[in-house]
Amino acid sequence: MEAMASKEQKKPESKTVTRSEELVDRFLDAIWMERGLSQNTLGAYRADLMTLGRGLAEHDKPIDLADKADLLAFIAGRVEGGAKPRSTARQLSSFRRFFRYIMREGLRDTDPTADIEMPRIGRSLPKTLSEDEVDSLLNAPNTDEPLGHRDRAMLELLYATGLRVSELINLKQSQVNFNQGVLRIVGKGDRERLIPLGEESQRWLTDFIDGPRMEILLERQTDYLFPTRRGDRMTRQAFWHIIKRYAEKAGVRQKMSPHSLRHAFATHLLNRGADLRVVQLLLGHSDLSTTQIYTHVARERLKDLHGKHHPRG
Repeated sequence: MEAMASKEQKKPESKTVTRSEELVDRFLDAIWMERGLSQNTLGAYRADLMTLGRGLAEHDKPIDLADKADLLAFIAGRVEGGAKPRSTARQLSSFRRFFRYIMREGLRDTDPTADIEMPRIGRSLPKTLSEDEVDSLLNAPNTDEPLGHRDRAMLELLYATGLRVSELINLKQSQVNFNQGVLRIVGKGDRERLIPLGEESQRWLTDFIDGPRMEILLERQTDYLFPTRRGDRMTRQAFWHIIKRYAEKAGVRQKMSPHSLRHAFATHLLNRGADLRVVQLLLGHSDLSTTQIYTHVARERLKDLHGKHHPRG
């Protein structure tokens, strides 16, 4: 009898979670159609909203019926558990977008997030590699081997173009125009941009395509420019491990991230006098303020160089 009672107690929660999941899926479908967001972004929205949904289900409340007190209690619990302001701000942003959608669909009249203030967060500066560190990293792969040649071509391309890692691993041969020396990239929000390749990255790319790529694929076929041994598209995780391995081999002490070469690309351009709006276009930023963070990095590095090398520094 106790077991039956236990099952009966779980039924309302299960139905509540199912309702929340259905609403979250409808919301994600809607914003994907409207904004063309990436799977990573959609996955982050889903994780945030379903964490809230499952917490509310403990009180038999579906996510669309959450009120301000529910959200504040949820956020307070996360903060007490050690959540950082940036993580909390991201979750609150997810909630706001969701409840605006719910209101637009006529499922409720009020927005429970309307009077909740965003936590104040300082904008962290991206850690960037020096030009010498980039050279060491680029020279780390053994280019006598097909996979090493592939890895060198990928690293060269990242540093030459400032691509996002997701854009790199999804790159197809049809997006490379060697006649014009450019890449055609469709980034976040389906925004298209053309990026110059540069002579060095073009050389590594053409050498890779003409030989090592065919050795990797053997008889297999794929449109992806940088395949794995299986002929598949490389994953973000696999490329992250590649970068970490070569950074260790190159003796790079700087803490690496998948975007380290993207950060270096932007910072080194600005260090050498590139216009901020040009860098914005190359990176594919919709908002100039996102690019401006690199001016602070460049300025700090210039001050450091001045202090070390100027007689009156």
